[in-house]
Amino acid sequence: MRIGMLTGGGDCPGLNAVMRAITRKGVNTFGDEMVGFEDGWRGVMEGKLRPLDIESFRGTLPRGGTVLGSSRTNPSKTDDGVDRCIATLEREGIDALVAIGGDDTLGVGAMMAERGVAVVGVPKTIDNDLSATELTFGFDTAVSIATEAIDRLHTTAESHHRVMVVEVMGRHAGHIAVWSGIAGGATMILIPEEPFDIERVCDGLRRRHEAGNYASIVVVAEGAVPVEGTIAVVSGEVDQFGHPRLGGIANTVAAEIEARTGFESRVTILGHVQRGGTPTAFDRVLATRFGIAAIDAVHDGAWGQMVALRCGEIVRVPMAEAVGTPKLVDPALYHGVAEHFFAG
Repeated sequence: MRIGMLTGGGDCPGLNAVMRAITRKGVNTFGDEMVGFEDGWRGVMEGKLRPLDIESFRGTLPRGGTVLGSSRTNPSKTDDGVDRCIATLEREGIDALVAIGGDDTLGVGAMMAERGVAVVGVPKTIDNDLSATELTFGFDTAVSIATEAIDRLHTTAESHHRVMVVEVMGRHAGHIAVWSGIAGGATMILIPEEPFDIERVCDGLRRRHEAGNYASIVVVAEGAVPVEGTIAVVSGEVDQFGHPRLGGIANTVAAEIEARTGFESRVTILGHVQRGGTPTAFDRVLATRFGIAAIDAVHDGAWGQMVALRCGEIVRVPMAEAVGTPKLVDPALYHGVAEHFFAG
């Protein structure tokens, strides 16, 4: 078979490991011919592809990012974009396409499957907010990076008696914030699922200072929002999938804390540092398992399906199920830790 691959959306540790696994098993076991579309769906739409083989992925297992490049191009938002993608696949003789990405990339994949395209999906998002899979590769790496940053900020907070506000990724879901906040011993965690009351945040910090704890770490997901009408936030521009470009809520939170409490507050926005660099061992293994399962799904003709992790096993689920609604933080987990943190 002549099989195409693409990586869409934000880059993520483990993408190369997925493609490496697909290529190695595809070539060695099935005798497939592999090609890669450059820069996500844009490459399919514009017919930009290149041949891939086992040598293409030598040394890429520990490498972050994606050797194919990525983009947030949405073919459905471009005149005849979907038709152009289908025409490219037909012209290039692509028997099957493996789309590796998050809800947006896989949403386009599900759309293509409805049009009769032979497509299989692999879930990718450091936010871990894709439904139908327990974990996505890249999440463990992002949590590890955020936790290390929080660990390092404790000493500065203690030395200067400051409040350190740490912003981590998480547009719709606060999984990275909750996991890294718990692991790093944060004072408070603010997530998109639970609008925060800034005065309640300040009250908790005041109680800590009254008890002699003059240093605090507040972890805030980039998509966290205040209770309506409490403080103003600025909306940014949106991408082709309608998502606002986030980043900066930590600055608002820190300014409000300092103004309301008088405690010196500083901000650290981790941003793309969470995406870059070497994937953890866990993410390398999970990505490899996903890749092997994806090429098996191709040869089983499991079109419109996505590989997923459930109860430690790799299974197949409909892509439409994966992109229906985001997977949010379990309220029991969040309230269990938040009530403790907010107690001061």
